[in-house]
Amino acid sequence: MSRRKKHEEAHENHERWLLSYADFITLLMIFFIIMYSMSNLDKQKYQQVASSLNKAMGGGGGANIIGVDGKVDIQQSTPVDNGVVETTEEQKLEHVKDVVDKYLKDSGLSGSVETKVEERGLVLSFRDSLFFDSGKADIKPEQAKKLVEIGKLLNQPIINGSYIRVEGHTDNRPINTYLYKSNWDLSVIRASNVAQVLINQSGIKPERISAAGYGEFRPKAENNTEAGRASNRRVDILIMNSKFNEVENNKK
Repeated sequence: MSRRKKHEEAHENHERWLLSYADFITLLMIFFIIMYSMSNLDKQKYQQVASSLNKAMGGGGGANIIGVDGKVDIQQSTPVDNGVVETTEEQKLEHVKDVVDKYLKDSGLSGSVETKVEERGLVLSFRDSLFFDSGKADIKPEQAKKLVEIGKLLNQPIINGSYIRVEGHTDNRPINTYLYKSNWDLSVIRASNVAQVLINQSGIKPERISAAGYGEFRPKAENNTEAGRASNRRVDILIMNSKFNEVENNKK
């Protein structure tokens, strides 16, 4: 009887070990199922966020800026001619440039205004003769409406986060009148008058705009020919790349 009892006890201990092992395997399986479910949920969240951001940026053909693995990709999938992938900021400025270029072409102003996207932002360069008489800073009344319309094109929500600087320039021929004692004076007042139109008639918020005058000291061309001097007499409107916003806003 004693041998049979011991055999039964050993058999019962063996069954308890299997039960504990089965419980452990079950818990482990549940753990991995939960982890897998959480992983799939994160993917869905990232995909939803990426889709929303693409729509907000006006994209449709570009790649997601957030991938399904959660990594951030700041580049878009639209290549330029030299093979470099454009950033979202450049695409915004190029979009505004295209809109402005179309208006300039339709209005017959292409020969008087140059547009260019460069590192500091989008530059619209106006020959002074378009808006001003020689040696004067008052905007021609018959041309003011065109400046207002261009200003409205620059007031698009897509670039509302960018600052705008109006820059006045002259050639190197000295000026000394009862209104303007130097080219500095003339360039500053011209820039200020353009800025006032953009604020008062184009609806651009004044805190986004500044005006500066450089006189003859930042020429685009040589001043030894009439063509060169004509190129230097200009007013530039700069829509700044947003990476310079902190500098423009005097933030450190």
